[in-house]
Amino acid sequence: MNNNVILGRTLTEWKLEFPLLNKLISTQEVFWTNPKYKTSKNHVPIQEKEILEAEERLIRFAPYIAQAFPETQDTGGLIESSLVPIPDMQGYLEKYYDLKILGRVLLKCDSHLPISGSIKARGGIYEVLKHAEDLAIKQGIMELDDNYSILNTLKFKEFFSGHSIAVGSTGNLGLSIGVIGAKLGFQVTVHMSSDAKSWKKELLRSKGVQVVEYGSDYSKAVEEGRKQAEKDPNCHFVDDENSRDLFVGYAVAAYRLKKQLDEMKIAVDSNHPLFVYLPCGVGGGPGGITYGLKQVFKENVHCFFAEPTHSPCMLLGLATGLHDQISVQDIGLDNKTEADGLAVGRASRFVGTVLEPILSGAYTIKDEELFSLLQALNNAENLRLEPSALAGMPGPARLLQADAGLEYLKKFDLENKMDQASHIVWATGGSLVPSEVMDQYLRKGTVDI
Repeated sequence: MNNNVILGRTLTEWKLEFPLLNKLISTQEVFWTNPKYKTSKNHVPIQEKEILEAEERLIRFAPYIAQAFPETQDTGGLIESSLVPIPDMQGYLEKYYDLKILGRVLLKCDSHLPISGSIKARGGIYEVLKHAEDLAIKQGIMELDDNYSILNTLKFKEFFSGHSIAVGSTGNLGLSIGVIGAKLGFQVTVHMSSDAKSWKKELLRSKGVQVVEYGSDYSKAVEEGRKQAEKDPNCHFVDDENSRDLFVGYAVAAYRLKKQLDEMKIAVDSNHPLFVYLPCGVGGGPGGITYGLKQVFKENVHCFFAEPTHSPCMLLGLATGLHDQISVQDIGLDNKTEADGLAVGRASRFVGTVLEPILSGAYTIKDEELFSLLQALNNAENLRLEPSALAGMPGPARLLQADAGLEYLKKFDLENKMDQASHIVWATGGSLVPSEVMDQYLRKGTVDI
């Protein structure tokens, strides 16, 4: 492995420059803080007005969503999740990691988002809706001031049936794209990596979505999806690695989170810091949310990504500065994890470069710990998530235990403010997991609570 050449340099040479690689290669759990992080405002390629336009578009689509998906009627067709305190789980984390977690720990339940039961219901559904709007307006069959419930009619379904959508996915993005795309009438093809769970493939097929399976990982599925779209002028490819539309769809979450925190009377300011822990695959979902959070809360929010020890692609890309020019396979990792949504070997360059000055850090977690935390959350709070969604759960403890985390708190004058801090664990998927599969997950945990 030491003879492996990456961008003209051997792995041994890279390890000398970035000693952290030694721990990543040996699949040790690490906690890394970003030396390029800045608290000042930085120039970024996404403008805030794009996020606000995305929110306006989602509001326009609310009448259609409420009619097409009755489970959203209580929220008027807005796809949103609850923010809940998890005091019993916080107590478990303190016992499990043998430390006191100052402040409060909350769970952002994107695991229970309507329609597709994961964080991908934000960006994925948004991009398909935007594409549908663009097509219908261009065709002259809809105007911006129409009641968008007209989309739920045979006329529009027949129109959209002449168009197709393709996406490459490890599971949840494909699920979101497939469900909303098929409901609108599009011909949808989801290119699934070998990591995707069989129940997700079966659910997609039951919705009339074409699922193409690959024996290789996420990158191959994306590559093949992109090739299909290039051959068909009527095919829209949802590019999880580079899409601005996905990104701004995710970013909308930050503005809605602020409203939830205000309603709960939870302050976020210089004396009340907010820490957010987000599971990360290719980076689009957590990247978009992080960008939105920094727009809303500025230097008072601190975002950390969580990745499996076998698939730390974003941490690897950011720590070396190579982004998508290096993969976990390049350093000898197998990219195999039970956290299927995080089984990505190469990070998005687009997201990585946007995040470089605004992400506070990242850490890795072993699969075994995911299952133990899954079981503990079920026991403590009666909440069930899929394994990848538990990656953010140890975040508060890791921050307070790791030397790098303590140095971060000291550097940014946070040490004496932690008793007034809020920690949000972003739950990214779980509510659609079949009960028999969830039972299997729960049996893999080894906790005593």
